[in-house]
Amino acid sequence: MEELSMERIYKEIAPKFAIEGTLTEAVPYGSGHINDTVRLTCVLEDGGQKRYILQRMNDDIFRQPAELMENVMNVTSFLRKKIIERGGDPDRETLNVIPTVDGRNYLEDENGDFWRTYIFIENATSFDMVRTPDDFYNSAVSFGNFQLLLQDYPAATLHETIPNFHNTVSRFADFKKAVEEDVCGRAKDVQEEIRFVLEREADTHVICDALAKGEIPLRVTHNDTKLNNIMIDNETGKGICVIDLDTVMPGSALYDYGDSIRFGASTGAEDEKNLELVNCDMGLFEIYTKGYVEGCGGSLTEKEIRMLPMGAKLMTLECGMRFLADYLQGDVYFKIHRPEHNLDRARTQFKLVADMEKKWDEMAKIVEKYL
Repeated sequence: MEELSMERIYKEIAPKFAIEGTLTEAVPYGSGHINDTVRLTCVLEDGGQKRYILQRMNDDIFRQPAELMENVMNVTSFLRKKIIERGGDPDRETLNVIPTVDGRNYLEDENGDFWRTYIFIENATSFDMVRTPDDFYNSAVSFGNFQLLLQDYPAATLHETIPNFHNTVSRFADFKKAVEEDVCGRAKDVQEEIRFVLEREADTHVICDALAKGEIPLRVTHNDTKLNNIMIDNETGKGICVIDLDTVMPGSALYDYGDSIRFGASTGAEDEKNLELVNCDMGLFEIYTKGYVEGCGGSLTEKEIRMLPMGAKLMTLECGMRFLADYLQGDVYFKIHRPEHNLDRARTQFKLVADMEKKWDEMAKIVEKYL
């Protein structure tokens, strides 16, 4: 995609959306790596102002923008009704898509780029890093509440915006293919890491098999449950809105829970070279588990709650597999900032998996409290 031109946004893109007032400012916004995001400020006739988020969608990653936006529209419309039913504020508690002037939910420009606009959520902030355990707890409650609100949504009707995203059986097959092809001749130097993954092949089937057999329900899943995808109210410090719905797809609640534990309960950075610093913090594991189960408000089954530790382990193993496969393929997917960056990332994930296995009984006991 070409560089963003603010002049073009003023003259050609923003005027094609049904925004109120006169556009006075357009500035790059946020820290996202996938889409290009701009905050628009408009002055209204009464002198007040209204702000919007304008995004250019990354169609290299999301190949079917129309299907993606259909998911977003259907899920946010459903959420809006649920929020109104329980007396909430639908303008702040879910994303609100602003249509184009001709009534579409996205714009395709003459360059073939895809754009969308949302109402900007005022007096709220998203944080890239967990500052306190309360942040982690609040994010857990928010993602759990997202699950609760969508428990009646027909998940199977959603499009898969990235096919097989958390299909660990498929991810394992991709990993084995990367090992066999060994296009960069790197496999000989990472035999220990390769063996670590291959020894856990049976684990990769656990959630997929449970879904296939109907032992756990198919649910609407967010699939990118990072803290910065929650808007935190500036006054109350509580999570008010789950954002970035591009990867909303059918899946298991264990995916969302597990990915949060993977990054949020780790004591080290995702690319930490000193593996002695990398462990799964049981205090943070318990804080998130408590918040997530509370947020889900009784919508999780007993089987799902008992399987939460497996969700954490499998999402961590999957991520490690993907980092190592990318290293073997020449670092073609994840951006790297140094040689062996993806290998370092894979090793941190595998260290976390090994630590979870050591603490398995402790994790099971913590989860048991919330049945």
